[in-house]
Amino acid sequence: MSARKLTEGIFEVGARDWERRLFDELIPLPDGTSYNSYLILGSEKTALIDTVDPKTFDQILANLKKLKIKAIDYIIANHAEQDHSGSIPALLEIFTGAKVVTNSKCKAMLIDLLHIGGDRFIVKEDHETLTLGGKTLEFIIFPWVHWPETMLTYAREDRILFSCDLFGSHTADSRLFIEKDRETGIKEPAFRYFAEIMYPFRSNIAGNFEKITSLDISMIAPSHGAVYTNPGFIIECYREWISDRVVNKVVIPFVSMHGSVRAMTDYLMDALIDRGIEVKPFDLTASDVGKLAMALTDAATVVVGVPTVLGGMHPWAAYAVYLYNLLRPKTKFVTVIGSYGWGGKALEQIKSMLYNVKAEILAPVIIKGLPGEKELSALDALADCIASKHKEIGII
Repeated sequence: MSARKLTEGIFEVGARDWERRLFDELIPLPDGTSYNSYLILGSEKTALIDTVDPKTFDQILANLKKLKIKAIDYIIANHAEQDHSGSIPALLEIFTGAKVVTNSKCKAMLIDLLHIGGDRFIVKEDHETLTLGGKTLEFIIFPWVHWPETMLTYAREDRILFSCDLFGSHTADSRLFIEKDRETGIKEPAFRYFAEIMYPFRSNIAGNFEKITSLDISMIAPSHGAVYTNPGFIIECYREWISDRVVNKVVIPFVSMHGSVRAMTDYLMDALIDRGIEVKPFDLTASDVGKLAMALTDAATVVVGVPTVLGGMHPWAAYAVYLYNLLRPKTKFVTVIGSYGWGGKALEQIKSMLYNVKAEILAPVIIKGLPGEKELSALDALADCIASKHKEIGII
């Protein structure tokens, strides 16, 4: 991929990973991803913000050669994770005079993860600067987005915020900019990225959000995905996504072995819809985990549908519950529907796994075998309870 110009003296020189389909061996990548690296040419010094995943090192090296870069003075490490910083050691071997500029926490992590010598670092803390000659870089500590050492870099004269993982999206698009006419198309990939990666840290983002909104920003250049030429668009999206607002929606992740849990799920879905509630079901044997994460971000209620296997909950349900707990959802209510054949402890297992979930636990509906008239009445009662709870918090 060719080097691409943001503005005078600033280029994106990173890599596109068109074929990658899984991130962190967990997150689906339907559109691949990019590892954005930004070259900044001052009149006196040259800086590189972030590097690339080592598997794509040939791309960044080729881009630097195309621009005839003979020396790099500073490699800015906004984040220690290897898809950002994994190529720093290789670049330090080529550009022997380069120093790694980062904060103290990131320095310690880079030494641990990449064995970079401590003498290769320059440590900067919140709002400290680095002058390149006509271009001033300000470093903004923004922890837990999504690691504890994360920082952002702001190019003052050009008013560009290099936002690291914040505001990113996993896409391998050849187009550099998100112009006005592309904002609608990028919203879902950006939301998916937020739901899968940023959602558990939304309170940390909210607590530091003023550091961004107080800046005069002309562009936002994240480490994954395209560059925003209308920063207000993605900032307002995040303002909504990090809020505590929930909507009149029930998410039902479920798995059914012999049809009982599916029958319960189908009946409950109809009952909830009849009561004016949006329903998002996810058959865990076939669903995209990213879409489940997106649905969970603003759902008022979650209902887990689970059959029993060897006395415990089905492994697919265990995976969904574990993920739900890790995401630290703002869900207000949670419950379980399920079926067993000869006994089990699925309900107790689920409750024990939800230690991050602050939601009120509603009375579950756990039955033996296939649901009959009595069991369907219990599901109607559950639908009534959910509708009543939604009315209490003012979303119906």
